[in-house]
Amino acid sequence: MDARIRGTTMPVLEVSLEPGDSLIAEAGQLSWMTDSIRLHTSTRGAAGGVFGAVRRALAGAGLFMTEYTAARQPGRVSFAAKLPGQILPMRVEPGVEYMVHRHGFLCGAGDVRVSLSFQRRLGAGIFGGTGFTLQKITGSGYVWVELSGEVIQYDLAPGETLRVHPGHVGLFDASVRFDITIMRGVRNVLFGGDGLFLAALTGPGRVWLQSLTITNLAHALIPYLPVGENEPPQR
Repeated sequence: MDARIRGTTMPVLEVSLEPGDSLIAEAGQLSWMTDSIRLHTSTRGAAGGVFGAVRRALAGAGLFMTEYTAARQPGRVSFAAKLPGQILPMRVEPGVEYMVHRHGFLCGAGDVRVSLSFQRRLGAGIFGGTGFTLQKITGSGYVWVELSGEVIQYDLAPGETLRVHPGHVGLFDASVRFDITIMRGVRNVLFGGDGLFLAALTGPGRVWLQSLTITNLAHALIPYLPVGENEPPQR
């Protein structure tokens, strides 16, 4: 198996598979593939089996996983980023596990498991009212994670805490303690404009933050969207 990340701001992950090789991705992630690739859709890859897959689906992640296999001859399968950003390759093994934002898992190879690990509703103004969700990646193998915008990496010492707007949380080591906290100070909450909630990430461990949030992107596009059937977008 050979994987290449091609492109810059809208990268594409291209994986070359030898006969018998396979990888899994959430259903609907496929961009293109060669004719030699065979697909099988199931709940494989979801920790906890069918029940675990249903929990992930209720949290806004996919219910099914698709397995891509090179059956009798080599083939290629490609996954394109959904937003401008980066695709990161990560190694997973016992003791090396990750937490990733709800739509961050792109695909994985080997005995990789994805499960719902954290979910909390943060109000209608954040993430469209669906709340904040993290998935845990465990097992043994390789995964590729999609993060939006530029990726900023920090290594947190034991007990060191980084407070982050939840939308900027992309990926972090499972050893990092995570919680949602309330913004300090009544004046900051009412007039600061930075939101009511912050994520608290406490070391030890590595953290990958993403500079582009879906909510910021949505707010930037709103003035250019039609507001009525016969009304043009604002300029």
